[in-house]
Amino acid sequence: MAHTPQPTKDGTTPVSAAAAAVPLFTGALVTRAGRASKASAGLLGLAVLVLAALPYIAFAGTTSSMVTFFVLLIMASMWNLLAGFGGMVSVGQQAFVGVGAYTVLAFANLGMNPFVALPLAALTCAVFAIPTSWLAFRLRGDYFAVGTWVIAEVYRLIIIRFDSLGGPSGMSLPGLTGMDPVLRGALTYWAALTLAALTILGCYLLMRGRTGLALTAVRDDETAARANGVDVTWSKRLVYLVSAAGCGAAGGILIIDSLSVQPNAIFSVQWSAYMIFIVIIGGIGYLEGPLLGAIVFYALQQLLAGYGSWYMIILGAIGVAGAIWLPRGLWGTITNKTGILLFPVGYRLNQPWTLPPTLR
Repeated sequence: MAHTPQPTKDGTTPVSAAAAAVPLFTGALVTRAGRASKASAGLLGLAVLVLAALPYIAFAGTTSSMVTFFVLLIMASMWNLLAGFGGMVSVGQQAFVGVGAYTVLAFANLGMNPFVALPLAALTCAVFAIPTSWLAFRLRGDYFAVGTWVIAEVYRLIIIRFDSLGGPSGMSLPGLTGMDPVLRGALTYWAALTLAALTILGCYLLMRGRTGLALTAVRDDETAARANGVDVTWSKRLVYLVSAAGCGAAGGILIIDSLSVQPNAIFSVQWSAYMIFIVIIGGIGYLEGPLLGAIVFYALQQLLAGYGSWYMIILGAIGVAGAIWLPRGLWGTITNKTGILLFPVGYRLNQPWTLPPTLR
């Protein structure tokens, strides 16, 4: 029979050492995804399947505009990975957009199918990002942002010196001119959709691992992260290479969709401006942010297309207003109020306030 402690003279009941060692709260559970998050992820997967069937049920103009949407989603996801999780604010990611497009052009000139050259464009940009990172990582803060812009301009100036790639006037993409336009449009759409889905999945898997934790630590306090054993340089270089590869693949899609490339357009800083706008509006530091931001940006593009120069002015005003009144973006605001996450990469502590039986 268990011994029951008797009250002392002061009226209190002593607690044994074993009972004192029992935590005051039981049933604590650390999770990453709740039921709502898993259901949302399932719906998102279903949406991808539905989108894959769009070329069979929609006009070519619709699928062509959706290609632009997927390209912007890829670019914004890469910029969010770089700045939102790695803490590296770049305004020069158009460097890899341009290098990716010209890589597809170079391999197409050698007789390779441009669609087959897409993975090579991503790989080439990752390789180019290695020496680029050696230069860029010597800079910090605002200097890093300006430095990446200068590097992008250097890449553009180098490209226009190659007459075999069209020089300053650009060049048409060979290898697809004889293909049926409807088939080419459908293949371009599926390639863009596949790359967008792989980009989101890749970011999710990367951020759920040790690299994701290291990046978060570096973003919050680089000195503290280094003191706690995080390989800061390796973590930042890895995410920089991944971001470059994603932007390069997006650039490859752009040249396939337009069938031509012009250096001033493909290396334009407007691509970085679009990335930043989408991420700021959607929610920086959330994997869902670029997805929601790309939807908003795409809707604004369709709505404001007929306003001429006012289009950019209105976009800028919306971006400034979002940064002031919604500093966490649309998705950050939604998450704070509902707790819903489509791609949970952090940890959540579910701990009910329940006393153990010995202390009830």
